[in-house]
Amino acid sequence: MHILLSNDDGIHAEGIRVLAHELRKIADVTVVAPDRNRSAASSSLTLIEPLRPHKLDSGDYCVNGTPADCVHLALNGFLSGRVDLVVSGINAGANLGDDTLYSGTLAAALEGRHLGLPAVAVSLDGRQHYETAARVVCDLIPKLHENLLKSREIININVPDIPYAQLKGIKVCHLGYRESAAEIIKQKDPRNEAIYWVGPSGLPEYASEGTDFHAVANGYVSITPIQADMTAHHSLQALQHWLDKM
Repeated sequence: MHILLSNDDGIHAEGIRVLAHELRKIADVTVVAPDRNRSAASSSLTLIEPLRPHKLDSGDYCVNGTPADCVHLALNGFLSGRVDLVVSGINAGANLGDDTLYSGTLAAALEGRHLGLPAVAVSLDGRQHYETAARVVCDLIPKLHENLLKSREIININVPDIPYAQLKGIKVCHLGYRESAAEIIKQKDPRNEAIYWVGPSGLPEYASEGTDFHAVANGYVSITPIQADMTAHHSLQALQHWLDKM
């Protein structure tokens, strides 16, 4: 198996380094990742400047672009030979609930799926036990098959930040959601000009049993199938009925 590995924390992040090391025990791995942290880049592509892949001494590649750029470039002629699977991560911090809207980690996987390859995104609910998340991925990948990775879908994996032996198991979950993250932090730069920081994510608002939030908080790995189709299918009929009455 040949795996394309990317992330959104950047080529030098601990998560991608640990995951690449473990994946190379079971597969051939090519790393193509952003040259710096591009967290929350979502599925943005760079269209107004050229992309410049740079080969490192390790043989890995870094790109002056977003996670989606990296996968888009790699699969559209930059890499030679066949790629069988796209893996994105390990993200430093969970991608639960509506985090998935902003996540560059998921975006890299979705770009791979958009280009016709099965894809997996993996995140750690913390910044310590990357080896745990890497072992989970290596446990699951040999068992994946076409029926599990449907067209236009990826698998989103979130792992508790605990030792591997302490994991309680794996649960298939649906997304929860957070409170609105409306906080903006205002500061002054050295020239006394106003600067603004986007604040932290909101706290979980819907995190009951069955959600990804609940599973990870209780020591389970959460697995959620994610689709690119954002249509609210359950509202189509009501909207059509409203339009017909106008």
